[in-house]
Amino acid sequence: MKLHWWGTLLYVPVLYGLGWLASRPLALVFTGWRPDQVDLAGVAIALVLLLVSLPWRLHNAWDTATPWQTLGVACTPAAGLRAFVRGLLKAVLLLGGVCVVLLVGGQARWLGDLGGAQLLNALALVLGVGFAEELLFRGWLWGELDRLAGPQRAIGLQAAFFALVHPWYRLPGIEAIGLLIGLVLLGLALALQRRADGGVLWGAVGLHGGLVGGWFALQAGLLQISPGAPAWLIGPGSPNPNPIGGLLGLIGLGALLWVRRRWW
Repeated sequence: MKLHWWGTLLYVPVLYGLGWLASRPLALVFTGWRPDQVDLAGVAIALVLLLVSLPWRLHNAWDTATPWQTLGVACTPAAGLRAFVRGLLKAVLLLGGVCVVLLVGGQARWLGDLGGAQLLNALALVLGVGFAEELLFRGWLWGELDRLAGPQRAIGLQAAFFALVHPWYRLPGIEAIGLLIGLVLLGLALALQRRADGGVLWGAVGLHGGLVGGWFALQAGLLQISPGAPAWLIGPGSPNPNPIGGLLGLIGLGALLWVRRRWW
């Protein structure tokens, strides 16, 4: 099977559509579920379909006999753990920098109160969102774009696709632009993380999941951000701002890209 642009563009939307259709009967079985819970079940089904179909697609379209190694998922436990910890530490440093500036500037107050349920939710985000999105974007999509457009174009294209599919467009004006730029920078940083780890995906999982889960934990009880904190500094989307769209996040991601510039 030859790799085509139309196959790359339709592959995930078709899986998502199948997951959405398969989840509709669940609303009849579990009558107490909210619409968003049914939709989340559809996403989970689509993820299962992705995991099941990826080896077949890579074997036929990429001509590889070791799909999970090619995607950077299968590696030695030591290599995977080292990469994951390195990525996680970078996420801690980025979020720590945001916290320090906010605390010193009087834009936030440290509470240090995180319950068990919130901690488990944060850990689920680290592993769930981190793995699912990195497998999709820095694993499958980047690999397909590399074969279709070449390595130099592929790294920028995967970051652009990653940014565009997130709901940045729901924000007004300049806030939407700031978040879109932040998402592109994050997509580039995650790709360079994987390159720096020799193709292993788990460093990108640690970095991505650490940012998502870590920020959730901070907002869930560790840090109280002042309602008056400017969106241009902390990020758009108040009362739950996204820091990668604010000045602090953009500076942090820019610094990370500069450190990783040798892997471009």
